[in-house]
Amino acid sequence: MTEPVDKGRAAITAAPVDLLVTRVGELFEQEYGIADTELLQVDYRLAALLPLGGGEAVTTPGHPAWRCFDHQSPTHADGVGYLPVSMRGERRGVLRVTPVTDARLAELAEVATALAHELAAVDAGTDVYRVARRSRRLTLAAEVQWELLPGRSRLRPSFSLAGQLEPAYAVRGDSFDWSDDGQRVWLATINGMGEGVVASMLTTLATCALRNARRAGISLADQASLADQAVYDLHRGEQYLATLLLELDLRTGLLTAVDAGSPRLVLLRDGEVSVQPLEEQFPLGMFEGTNYREQFVQLQRGDRLFMISDGVIEAAGSTERYGQTALDRMLRRTAPMTALDAVRSLLGDLRAFVAGDLTDDAVVVCLDWLGPQPETPPAESVRAAAVDHRADRLPQDRQVSGE
Repeated sequence: MTEPVDKGRAAITAAPVDLLVTRVGELFEQEYGIADTELLQVDYRLAALLPLGGGEAVTTPGHPAWRCFDHQSPTHADGVGYLPVSMRGERRGVLRVTPVTDARLAELAEVATALAHELAAVDAGTDVYRVARRSRRLTLAAEVQWELLPGRSRLRPSFSLAGQLEPAYAVRGDSFDWSDDGQRVWLATINGMGEGVVASMLTTLATCALRNARRAGISLADQASLADQAVYDLHRGEQYLATLLLELDLRTGLLTAVDAGSPRLVLLRDGEVSVQPLEEQFPLGMFEGTNYREQFVQLQRGDRLFMISDGVIEAAGSTERYGQTALDRMLRRTAPMTALDAVRSLLGDLRAFVAGDLTDDAVVVCLDWLGPQPETPPAESVRAAAVDHRADRLPQDRQVSGE
């Protein structure tokens, strides 16, 4: 590691929260003779790169800044360098530096990665970066929903994950959540009924109830039951949520699912699209004391899963709905893309279909299982242990599908 990189990390860590990019620029000027350093943050819609200091947004596909963002690698064009500002798979934007030579990009990229980590660390305590990454004002309901999210993308050796809400600046009741501990990843997509803040507050209650239950270490079915009871206790069945809960064993590919009147689960395997036949159970909060059942799907290495709300299928163009046929075609086209690019492409196609913003909420989450990590035990022995562990708490009629 070079001395300028060490200095860069130290400068970022010591900088006031509003001067992170300024301190990086000062270091780059001192060490590399770079006259201008600008942070371009991706907006809530994943459609524009917005300069932190104001100015013209970068929206043109194929622009070097977008090539850097899309390919997650430093890009050099006409004396200008573009560096990915990303951490743990979460893409925050691009750092634009000028003038610079191609030979320096690798060193500069290390500092850009350090900047991404520091931006994530300070984001909750300042509005500087959040304000600068919106191209227009969020509705109050959308503000609530975005505050709930765990991020928009996540990358580990065994999986890749991405999600997005639409309409990004006016979403109401749709949301998603995820968490992983290195051995498992949990996902939830939520479609809260109602409009505006009423829908967003219902989704907030369900998300926090699900997190509370998950962090108690209980089964997926019990997580659903506890969240169901929390919603019912407050609304007595007058408001409820369609929810899909998943838990993936990253060592074995065994997927556990609870379908509570939920968005659909779609599998992309070897270029073929199939909707997974899950048992649709009552939405969370519809009735008191609902008992939920788990189902199982065995994934194969390289499988891609989409969690897709009805707002995608039901989106209306000038003469027809988007529908399952258009969805299947688009999902097949995403096969060579990263998870985040797959989500962006699907929602971009949807916006083009409706010729503008969606009128109903839509959520898309994409999960790629890349196979067990090399240091984990052999898959068969781990999977056998997982099945044995469940045997004492699962009735015999809970079927494992996809095997």
